[in-house]
Amino acid sequence: MARTTTRLVVKIGTSSLTGGTPALQRPRMLELVQQIARIHAHGIEIILVTSGAQAAGRERLGFPSLDRSVPAKQMLSAVGQSRLMHYYSQLFEIYEIVVAQILLTRDDLTNRTRYLNARDTIVELIGRRIIPIINENDTIATKEFRVGDNDNLAAMVASSLEADLLVMLTDQPGLFTADPRRDPNAHLLRDIERIDESVYALAGGTASRLGTGGMVTKIEAAHTATRAGVTTIVASGAEPDVLARLISGEKIGTRFHPNEVDLQSRKRWLLTDKPHGSVCVDAGAKRVLVERKASLLPVGVTRAIGAFDRGETVTIVGPDGEKIAHGLSNYKAEDLRQLCGVKSHRIIEILGYSYGDTVIHRDNMVML
Repeated sequence: MARTTTRLVVKIGTSSLTGGTPALQRPRMLELVQQIARIHAHGIEIILVTSGAQAAGRERLGFPSLDRSVPAKQMLSAVGQSRLMHYYSQLFEIYEIVVAQILLTRDDLTNRTRYLNARDTIVELIGRRIIPIINENDTIATKEFRVGDNDNLAAMVASSLEADLLVMLTDQPGLFTADPRRDPNAHLLRDIERIDESVYALAGGTASRLGTGGMVTKIEAAHTATRAGVTTIVASGAEPDVLARLISGEKIGTRFHPNEVDLQSRKRWLLTDKPHGSVCVDAGAKRVLVERKASLLPVGVTRAIGAFDRGETVTIVGPDGEKIAHGLSNYKAEDLRQLCGVKSHRIIEILGYSYGDTVIHRDNMVML
């Protein structure tokens, strides 16, 4: 299989699971699971973001007539989430693939500490060839902390995990010049180089009936992902063998290309975020950071100043007092003071736990 993708986020919408019917269609789910299993067998890391909990809840309760209130939707999600995961677990077991459920809210991805914990968990899972199955925690999420749709949740996950590719499967072949269900002259747009208001204007009137996300939310999600350097594709979940064909480079659906100017946007905020403390390093560590563009290890740390927590922004300071970089610390100041000058393999021995070998990973660092 020809590929450059090593980490893939797949978002499956409700419409791709139900086929326009009120209930989840197990044959459709099996076909999608088969595709994911084949790609997984080639060593590609896969994170699945799935909708369908509310549809599963309606099915389990006999398709009741309910109002559209938040409590009613949360009730359906509570009933349906376990049913949805049961189906996925059974289907992936056919291919001897272990899956794990992860329910997230916006706060889990915007709060630095919770974001790092969620990210570390997902990375640990995919490192062990387990497929994380992610959904929004609709049952407990308040309006303040709701992402609101799984398109944007998938984009946030893809961005935080630095995925190579985000594929959003829906009931439409992609983004058209007009709504193809209303305009017979509408044609599919294969490539979008830049997302602006004209692109959003193309998406009117394409919302799916059972899901919460229409084409507008997919464009919003693509905007989030491409600014973080993640190529994003919107395609039909009914397209035969769509995932493997996309991985191999075939042009299917609409491809949103990352804007090179925006690739560093996830780091630019580090320049303006107010540091919560400082991490002082020795001359050797400074040289490695500046010349080799490496991560900061505890062996090169000489001092931790301030009362910062894990996941907060700190300033990296050289032995001459020069500010070298800003970065997100994997360890709180109290822990880091115990790790100064220590080799990484001793972290768990000293603290009793470990958040990884690095104090600040290069991906979470911007040079000053």
